[in-house]
Amino acid sequence: MLDAGSLGQFTGTEAYHRFSILFRNIVLTDGAMYVAKNGGTNGAFWLMDAIASHQPAARKHAALRDIQFWKLTVKPDHSCTLECRADSDKPVLIKQEIGYTDFDRDEIDLWVQPGGENLWVIMLPSEY
Repeated sequence: MLDAGSLGQFTGTEAYHRFSILFRNIVLTDGAMYVAKNGGTNGAFWLMDAIASHQPAARKHAALRDIQFWKLTVKPDHSCTLECRADSDKPVLIKQEIGYTDFDRDEIDLWVQPGGENLWVIMLPSEY
């Protein structure tokens, strides 16, 4: 289960983890990998895939080329919304409705930032 205590242990990262052969230019920090492995009964690799799948469109927005602020919000009926903004006070630029999830938190924030030539890093805010 992803609780504040388990997520709070991640400050910085010791390694970057490839998680998909489809999204080779996207890596996860230690904290993002923890979320992917433990975010629900079957994990939350689907969440990382969803964020990665939006990268071609995200990078077309000038405001999202330096950093992206993603939020997953889970509703009581287990549907959820994934949104991306350029900053917390900016409008939503990318939004995806997801019909069902077993993600075990009401919400989670993930940030995406360039990590080198043609490499993008998904991280917890505490790892920034």
